[in-house]
Amino acid sequence: MDHASHRYENVAKLYQSSGDRTEKDLLGEKQVPHTAYYGIQTLRALENFDISGITLNFYPDVIRGFAKVKKAAALANNDLQNIPDNVCASICQACDEITMGMLHNHFIVDMIQGGAGTSTNMNANEVIANRALEIMGYQRGEYAYCHPNNHVNCSQSTNDAYPTAMKVALLDANDELIQVVQQLIVAFDDKAHAFADILKMGRTQLQDAVPMTMGQSFKAFASSLRNEVERLKISALSFHKVNMGGTAIGTGLNANAKYRERVIQHLSRVTGREITLAEDLIEATHDTGAFVMYSSALKQLAVKLSKICNDLRLLSSGPRAGLNEINLPPMQPGSSIMPGKVNPVIPEVVNQIAYKVIGNDLTITHAAEAGQLELNVMEPVMIESVFESLEILKNGMQSLAERCVEGITVNEEVCESYVKNSIGIVTALNPYLGYEICTMLAKEALENNRSVYDLVLEKELMSKVALDDALAPENMVNS
Repeated sequence: MDHASHRYENVAKLYQSSGDRTEKDLLGEKQVPHTAYYGIQTLRALENFDISGITLNFYPDVIRGFAKVKKAAALANNDLQNIPDNVCASICQACDEITMGMLHNHFIVDMIQGGAGTSTNMNANEVIANRALEIMGYQRGEYAYCHPNNHVNCSQSTNDAYPTAMKVALLDANDELIQVVQQLIVAFDDKAHAFADILKMGRTQLQDAVPMTMGQSFKAFASSLRNEVERLKISALSFHKVNMGGTAIGTGLNANAKYRERVIQHLSRVTGREITLAEDLIEATHDTGAFVMYSSALKQLAVKLSKICNDLRLLSSGPRAGLNEINLPPMQPGSSIMPGKVNPVIPEVVNQIAYKVIGNDLTITHAAEAGQLELNVMEPVMIESVFESLEILKNGMQSLAERCVEGITVNEEVCESYVKNSIGIVTALNPYLGYEICTMLAKEALENNRSVYDLVLEKELMSKVALDDALAPENMVNS
């Protein structure tokens, strides 16, 4: 038995009941588990696309996005008398239930698939149709009363419904991501306040530079992420513009001329967002630039997070033979052979998340470039990649905030000793002694392993009062 058949049998067992129902399509007939809300085209996709093991129900926002689009389409079609009132009401109720989280386990198609998303669209059409049939008092599969294509997919093609649903889903997912970023910003802001008066050495090129406060370091982390929130918001704006009503290639074939305006109005109400129609539906049907731009924003966020985690790992290195300026909360034993070792596992996993997001961005870029003529059939791998990036970024940042940043402490004595013994503090004496004398002091301190502070007093270049004033934290550090 091949892997796809084995997976099909497992799904069938999940929904086994007293019998199956027979459904047919262009290619023939299949037995569908009687208790399944999906239908024959979903089963075919299950057999054909046993690819990643990541199915639609891994990402609830994707399913909710489809439910909202199908509800808006049903309302628009009812306005235009394309579907009767009772069918429209039942479809809308089914969509509302799915939006609330019901029936998600029946969305079983692999995220990566051929057909430009047709299998995903049909999975949604079939589940909604069969639930609508139940609401109307019919049996699942009695498609004469509510058909996946004729009713749920009325006035639509996968080529407009799929990208529109994904954009709606990404608007919701972006809001969730921003909430997690802001949680991490708060964690860094709290530490910036707590560490505001702790002096430490700043470093450039991994070498001692000039003094700063630990609070300034953590404030910079927060500011860096705050910038990314704005970038995410701006990048997501393009998701408000959709090609709904363009049907197959943007010409609107099989859709009433008034349908476009109606479906956009209903979709705006259903989603609570200002959804607009693209100016050129033919261009919008094959263009995937919105996904490329948003993925770029996710990549930049990932790069910022990785840099921050690199810094946290460096600052906490040691504890005896590293910088040891901060302590990360211990999460687990760090070695199977070295007793007492504790590793910075949370920053490490966020680093790895960043590498994955960067790779996903490359996948999305190549998939966008692969579009041909009137459609880009590579959208499924783009959608899978962008949602994977979103999910792992959310999970990683939440762990970073709760299991790392919130528990960080500072080794104040270590920080103070680095400042006092650093050659870098000589920079603060430039305005008092001049560059040439400061260079001489730095050289002598370095060659003889002496303190700049001690050398200045020894050579009577400044009084102790004047020196202490010049090296006071408030004079060396501008917040």
